[in-house]
Amino acid sequence: MEELEKVDVIRERTGVSYEQALEALREVDGDVLEAIVKLEKEEQNKYRKEEFQVRGEQVLNKFKELIKEGNVTRIKVKKDDKVLLDIPVNVGVVGAVLSPPLALLGATTALLSKATIEVERAKKSADNLNNNIDNQDEF
Repeated sequence: MEELEKVDVIRERTGVSYEQALEALREVDGDVLEAIVKLEKEEQNKYRKEEFQVRGEQVLNKFKELIKEGNVTRIKVKKDDKVLLDIPVNVGVVGAVLSPPLALLGATTALLSKATIEVERAKKSADNLNNNIDNQDEF
């Protein structure tokens, strides 16, 4: 398989740019599978996940609170293992895009006894938040 074909396979599987695919391929001496694994690990290390257990009527308030924090990239609301709502959060589109799902979320969660909110944050942002909290303890 030629290098270009290998790069195309990596891009198809991972969604990265040609440059990223070529760089990863060269770093692992041309092994396509190793390049894909490497890129997947790098992607996983970009985000940190947190989970909150909340009662049905508290889901909407927690959801709004997380959006206000501003460092959240994705929010999922789950009941047991079923995902009820999965929204990538962009500050610029929060108001326009989230109004209908929030209304649906409010109605749906009122029926739930318990739900899980899974929050995905950029690792850099989450690490900065933790550092700020640690520094406040010193005062």
